[in-house]
Amino acid sequence: MGGHKPSPTYKEVCSGNTGHAETLEVVYDPSVTSFEELAKLFFEIHDPAQLNRQGPDVGQQYRSAIFYTDEHQKETAEKLINILKKKSYDVVTEVVKADKFWEAEEYHQLYYNKNNGTPYCHIYKKLF
Repeated sequence: MGGHKPSPTYKEVCSGNTGHAETLEVVYDPSVTSFEELAKLFFEIHDPAQLNRQGPDVGQQYRSAIFYTDEHQKETAEKLINILKKKSYDVVTEVVKADKFWEAEEYHQLYYNKNNGTPYCHIYKKLF
């Protein structure tokens, strides 16, 4: 999401030439959980202070970003970033209006499950 090439392949996104960020689409039921709880988890399972990288993956396509769909989500994301900054975290997470979500090919779906539940570059760290 967030790039200039329509319908990019996963390999093209990984090249860093599309402007897209590797992301995932989260569909949730607000009667079960809130956007704020999901956003907190987002900040706690990746490093929001790494610029254009996550773990061993380097490049703009691995930037930390929240793509919001409404003003409430935008305000919530910005509120959480401000909380982290007050705790002295150097947060570089972008907060950007969502545009077209391009789904990766099947071979890259359910990556965590296909790799025996081994996290690739995420580790949980309680921040809130």
